[in-house]
Amino acid sequence: MQAVILAAGESSRLWPLNQKHKSLLKIMGRPLIYYTIESLKKSGIKDIIIVQGPEKDIEQDLKNYNLGIDIKYVIQSEAKGMGNAVMQTQELISGPFFTLHAHKVNVGDCIEPMVKKFKESKAELIFLGIKTERPWLYGMLKLEGDKAKGLTEKPEKGKEPSDIKAIGIYLLPPNFFEYYKRVPEHQYDFEDALDLYMKENEARVTIVEKEPSSFKYPWHLFGVTKLLMNSFIQKQEIHPTAKISKNVAIEGNVYIGKNTKVFEGAVIKGPCYVGDNCVIGNNSLIREYTNLENKVLIGAFAEVTRSIFQEDIHTHSGYFGDSIFGRGCRLGAGTITANVKIDRGEIKVKIKNEKVKTKLNSLGTIMGENTKTGINCSLMPGVLIGSNCALGPNSVVFENIEDNATFYTEFRGVKK
Repeated sequence: MQAVILAAGESSRLWPLNQKHKSLLKIMGRPLIYYTIESLKKSGIKDIIIVQGPEKDIEQDLKNYNLGIDIKYVIQSEAKGMGNAVMQTQELISGPFFTLHAHKVNVGDCIEPMVKKFKESKAELIFLGIKTERPWLYGMLKLEGDKAKGLTEKPEKGKEPSDIKAIGIYLLPPNFFEYYKRVPEHQYDFEDALDLYMKENEARVTIVEKEPSSFKYPWHLFGVTKLLMNSFIQKQEIHPTAKISKNVAIEGNVYIGKNTKVFEGAVIKGPCYVGDNCVIGNNSLIREYTNLENKVLIGAFAEVTRSIFQEDIHTHSGYFGDSIFGRGCRLGAGTITANVKIDRGEIKVKIKNEKVKTKLNSLGTIMGENTKTGINCSLMPGVLIGSNCALGPNSVVFENIEDNATFYTEFRGVKK
């Protein structure tokens, strides 16, 4: 079978981490799409087509890795939705094919049960489904046993056809394109084409108890990171070229890359990943699912926990908890990311002028690329800070800061 990986969307809900496609964010030295491809390969699928944007950033990035297969690339020139993206692959499809998003890093866990359903039922369209308590937010399946009879996108409360949502991994027949051509073009035309197919053909659903990795909002990257670290960091591994000073404590499953320096008094408690050419300063503490990509400098007396640093980030002393920082950030001495509310309640994040529940009681700052903070900045829980920003010394940030902004706090008020 073939697989189509969709990697051409704008990732607008991922701001401020959307300077490039979200599948190119790195965890443990590899972009997320790398893990998706590897998961497909392990399940036996090696005929892979990637739909990318006109900038061809996916293709350029994957050239840096030996994937062991010949990947085909097609371009979606405009972000016109999932259906339009799938249509770009029509000339390359020769049989049944899986369709999935590029961040589904453990998709291989779903392939076997879906193929089994395909072979047993003889149905050519197979959905992956899971129960949900919030059906009004998803595409919901109408079912008769394991037969899928229809798909309703975001039904009204009380009018849900079932409590099973379509997860977003599909096994499609090669003639699916003909059905897509028969529906009007709009935001949910892919779902309309699926619904039309089901009206004229048999379709089945494989229901799972645990949803594959999801990455809709920036903070979902924490869950993906935890999943990948638990899977791939199974022991302590320190590259021979790394320089570990005396009185350094390294506990648990920790990876330390090439030419990285860890200075006296530092403590690293796994699972953690520290990439190549990093510096961990004196008496600093790195712990619990922290991911430091290449060329990250953590200054003396800093504490970093459950946080994700992309490449080439420098910090001085400070506290960085449950936070994500884009490539090239510079964090001044005394920068603090508050990661819990005073009442220890759930943290909500403002996305497109709407407060979104995160289901997290611990969440720090999420910051875009190349942003700089002055000394003694305080960043409140759940704050999003854009790329290419400058935060003045002693600033206290309670609200999101857009890209390319200068922000500082004055004694008699706040200026942006």
